[in-house]
Amino acid sequence: MPLSYFHLRYTFAKIRIPCRCRCICNSAPPPTLVSLHHAPFNQPLSIFYSLLHQFSNTLIHVKSIHAQIIKNWVSTENYLAAKLIRIYSDLGFLFPARKVFDQCSLRGTAVCNAMMAGFLRNQQHMEVPKLFKMMGSGDIEINSYTCMFALKACTSLLDDEIGMEIVMTVFQRGFHLHPFVGSSIVNFFVKCGYFDDARKVFDGMPEKDIVCWNSMIGGYVQEGLFNEAIKMFLAMIGGGLKPSPVTMVSLLKACGECGLKKLGTSAHGCVIALGMGNDVFVLTSLVDMYSNLGDTDNAALVFNGMFNRSLISWNAMISGYVQNGLIPESFALFRRLVQSGSGFDSGTLVSLMRGCSQTSDLKNGRILHSCIIRKGIESNIVLSTSIVDMYSKCGAIKLATTVFGRMEKKNVITWTAMLVGLSQNGYAEDALKLFCQMQEEKVLANSVTLVSLVHCCAHLGSLNKGRSVHAHLIRHGYAFDAVNMSALLDMYAKCGKIRSAEKLFNKGFHLKDVILCNTMIMGYGMHGLGHYALGVYGRMIEERLKPNQTTFVSLLTACSHSGLVEEGKALFDCIERDHNIKPQEKHYACLVDLLSRAGRLKEADALVKQMPFQPSTDVLEALLSGCRTHKNINMGIQIADRLISLDYLNSGIYVMLSNIYAEARRWESVNYIRGLMRMQGLKKVPGYSLIEVGNRVYTFFARDDSHPRWSDIYQLLENLRLEVEAEGYIPDTSCVLRDVNEPMKVKLLWGHSERLAIAFGLLSTPYGSLIRITKNLRVCVDCHTVTKYISKIVQREIIVRDANRFHHFVNGKCSCNDYW
Repeated sequence: MPLSYFHLRYTFAKIRIPCRCRCICNSAPPPTLVSLHHAPFNQPLSIFYSLLHQFSNTLIHVKSIHAQIIKNWVSTENYLAAKLIRIYSDLGFLFPARKVFDQCSLRGTAVCNAMMAGFLRNQQHMEVPKLFKMMGSGDIEINSYTCMFALKACTSLLDDEIGMEIVMTVFQRGFHLHPFVGSSIVNFFVKCGYFDDARKVFDGMPEKDIVCWNSMIGGYVQEGLFNEAIKMFLAMIGGGLKPSPVTMVSLLKACGECGLKKLGTSAHGCVIALGMGNDVFVLTSLVDMYSNLGDTDNAALVFNGMFNRSLISWNAMISGYVQNGLIPESFALFRRLVQSGSGFDSGTLVSLMRGCSQTSDLKNGRILHSCIIRKGIESNIVLSTSIVDMYSKCGAIKLATTVFGRMEKKNVITWTAMLVGLSQNGYAEDALKLFCQMQEEKVLANSVTLVSLVHCCAHLGSLNKGRSVHAHLIRHGYAFDAVNMSALLDMYAKCGKIRSAEKLFNKGFHLKDVILCNTMIMGYGMHGLGHYALGVYGRMIEERLKPNQTTFVSLLTACSHSGLVEEGKALFDCIERDHNIKPQEKHYACLVDLLSRAGRLKEADALVKQMPFQPSTDVLEALLSGCRTHKNINMGIQIADRLISLDYLNSGIYVMLSNIYAEARRWESVNYIRGLMRMQGLKKVPGYSLIEVGNRVYTFFARDDSHPRWSDIYQLLENLRLEVEAEGYIPDTSCVLRDVNEPMKVKLLWGHSERLAIAFGLLSTPYGSLIRITKNLRVCVDCHTVTKYISKIVQREIIVRDANRFHHFVNGKCSCNDYW
């Protein structure tokens, strides 16, 4: 028999209430209830109150005492009822607590407060405001504790309407001067976003306890106002108040987010001095802070020094490794976690999935996916979304689509992850279709979704859809910050509307954002407007906006596409001299490209040899492209050999070398290179052209006959061929890199994808309207010449965006001036 049971029986014996329990005498199993018999009506309440206090830890004892109270007709009003409600609630049994409350004929303040506290303790926050209103309508006295409980419920529910009514009651009755009520008001205002009001109440409080200070400091941290949080902490210390673990957690988070390593280290010392060196919550926050500061060594030192670790601690360290790019270390720690016998949760796996996404580690990603299936937690939305993202980042878009399709529940982040995955893997059209499906299912897009859509429209050159997304952003009141504006600017530039991009840039220049300026510079560069790009750079210098590495990559690219060789060289020289930025490989690649395009191959080759590091494939590919353009076969072969030794699985290198041999009519070498490609399992990327007609994007490949109007397209092309030849056009068959006769070469030229797209555009759009084409490869010389003739014959502006830049064809002339 439990000792407490004998204590209970002895107590009843002392007050001379006979016990019918036969188990004690006959050694039978213990009863579930202790019966009291013939209890006098005037039995003192204090005895039952004392018994409840003594035996409040076990439900069976509480029920036994409660049964005797009922059987002996002892009044359960006020404090005794409140005590019963409080005990039942503490034990997690809200139903009997509510039954006691409902059976009270005259409910006083103590009973109502106990019931409120019970609701709060058992997460039944919705019931508290109802009870508060009932007290007000039933003339039950409301005291400071009543208001505190009601405010706590409204804070959890973020119900500012009822909360404000309670705050008014508090001020009317003067309860706000009580420290614990004042703390509740401050916490309520902070959680509901009323920081000014919270600060006013806080400043007006004559006494502030640690809970009140924690509410303000934690609130500032929650809203990202980290500097204010730190100031508040220093003010608290200055007032002689000792920080609690909750205070230190908020401070450590602020230090980590602000990058304040010195203050963070001091806070670490403070944690030790305050005797919090064994507090798992605080130590986990230290791990998180050091991880955010990029100091994984100290984070690991704190983690390894912890005597007790929660799963949150493990997750913080794993996440810290992933956050700082130490993916192997994160998996090693995960293995330690599994070997220790501790379980892991979705948070652990989400961090590891993020690591696989960063490194495109499909193998480990698939292992984690199978682990998730075995654990039976694939229905977790956050986890499933991370799987979709991982497969997308690893290029396994079919697997990502399969996981996405099987998800029963999807939120906007899931849709966005799938949409971004499709876009980044070259399935921009499918991404746009997915967005239409998303709208049909009434899922509201967020700004990330819409920015991803803008990038899809830019990739496809779909101006109509891009404008539609722009309108959607305006209609739904999204803030036009630098990220949104940069995406829109890039879309307009890539859709050929450079003036629209320019207007948007001038409207957003007040943001003084370097990314916005870089995007505009790149836009001008694509359109061959190098002088305009240099103008943006000049404005940045005037406004003391510091350029970064990307700025100079964009500027050098713009100079390269515009033939501004001397200006580009001068820019390269000033990168380190004027801006203290050490030129990287990408800057050298741009300068080599600039010189190679201009035919200064010897100078470009000399630059490659003088580089302070071994040339990358980007640098050598730029030089190889120049060799092909200017027909320097010998140098081209040498560069190609170096490239193949560096990256033998890059199909583009083989294709370019094959083209160099083909232009030199060295067909045996061409066949040899193509044989090498087949041996390596490499394929040439097929050329295609896109055109948007009637809010739909059409794709054409070379010699394509899959379009429903293919016969009309080829008939129009034949008519155009006769007209351009009458205007003096002579086919440049050197662009056909096949060993076939001349008539076949001419036929192949007229089957190029951009010509098919132009013909379809002429058939499908009103007379005089602009035709906009996007091509994935560099436009060939002959197609460039033909398009100039066509623009003059049909009296239409034709804009072609190829892999390098834009070509605006108007009345027989191109904006590139034949330099591309």
